This record gives sequence, C-alpha cells and structure tokens, in this order.
Amino acid sequence: MHGEHHLTTAILSALPEEQAGLLALLQNPERTVRAGREFSQGNMHGKPVVLALSRIGKVAAATTATVLIEHFGANQILFTGVAGGLAPHVQVGDVVLGTHYIQHDMDASPLFPRYEVPSYGLQQFAADEAMLASVLKAAQQIKSGSHTANAFQIHQGLIASGDRFVSSSTEAKTLREALPNALCVEMEGAAVAHVCYDYNIPFVAVRTVSDRADDTAHLDFASFIHDVAGPYAVGLVSAWLRAQ
Repeated sequence: MHGEHHLTTAILSALPEEQAGLLALLQNPERTVRAGREFSQGNMHGKPVVLALSRIGKVAAATTATVLIEHFGANQILFTGVAGGLAPHVQVGDVVLGTHYIQHDMDASPLFPRYEVPSYGLQQFAADEAMLASVLKAAQQIKSGSHTANAFQIHQGLIASGDRFVSSSTEAKTLREALPNALCVEMEGAAVAHVCYDYNIPFVAVRTVSDRADDTAHLDFASFIHDVAGPYAVGLVSAWLRAQ
C-alpha cells in the first residue's frame, strides 16, 4: 500500500522503567525535548518510531499524545505499560488489550450522563480495529513462543482510566460495581484515546496486569516492571513492528 512507509509509530509508556528495553532497541536515536518531555526518534526493525514517556495521569498523557501528533507527525500510537486488574478473571501477569477506554472519574451529571464526555455524546472511545487486530496477533505470537505460555492470559475489552492510583480493596470493589465490564484500571489510556479520536489517529493500549488494584497494589511494583512488563513490551512491540 502506498503511504505505509510514511507511517510514524509513537510508543508511549508512563514510566521510564517500562521503556528502557525499547529505548535500547532504537537505532540512531535523536533526542528532542518539547513541553518539558524527552522524545526519542529513530528506527526500530526498519520502521520510523518515536518513543515518549507520558508521565502519570490523564492531562500529562494528553499533552504528550498531542505533541507526538502535532510535532512529531505520529500517525498511530501504541501505549504499553502496567495496570491493576479489576475483573475477577484478570490476574497478575495477564495482558489486557483495550478495545474501549472510559474515564472512570468523568462525571458531569446531572448535566450529562455519568461517564459521558461533555459535547462528544460518548462515554467510551474505541481502539482502531485494524490496529487492534495486528497488536493481538503480535500478543498471541509472544504467548505461543513463551515458556510460560499457559501462565498468562490475553484479554480484550474495556480499560478504565482515572487520576487516582486505585490501591485499596474497597476502591476496587466500588469500581467493579460501577463498571462491571472494566477489565483493568490505570491512569492514562482513556486520555490518549480521546486525543487520538480528536485527530482521527489509530490507538491501542496494551497493559500488563501488575496487581489486583487492591491493598497489595504497591508490593514489588518496580520489580514486576523490570522482570515482567518491560521485557514483555520489548517482545510485543518488536513482533508488531516486524509484521507491518
């Protein structure tokens, strides 16, 4: 297809530890600071890529996504990182591909229905279907080639985002009751999905479940990123880019 070679892929993560392995793969990296953030452009598996850290939270993530699109010409964005599992069947070590994204702390009621983003008439933003299919294929490839293939599951569904680190059983239970379809909770995905919707840019978030969003959520977070989530992101992104 014409134009495919001009596809600039942006890969976003919230934390430096989540992206260290990806940065190491970037060939001829060129670093730029914009909006107080560092962006690294280069090639990965022969494809033009820009890596960035969104920082934590919805506004920070939205700023980063906007800069990626406006300044770096990104025309597809993949978010990799960790999340807290919400649905009972989503366990630590599992992988969640977001088909839809909702801000669990968006509530302009009674002016608008709860969760609806004012003036959009939408409660959720959807992932790009073609991109989702290609990311799923890469995720399945990694799973089939993994020694621990049976140890983790790949889930697809709703990701809930909000400006709160959900780390108590009570809070997790409240969220599960309010959003029974939500598979996991994090702090950036829905904001990036919203920006990508505005620009009509394909977006998918892939989250490795680091905890159950309950009272144990702070335990071994750093080592999980280093040992599990970071290496998974490298494998997934590599397999996905190679297939493009």
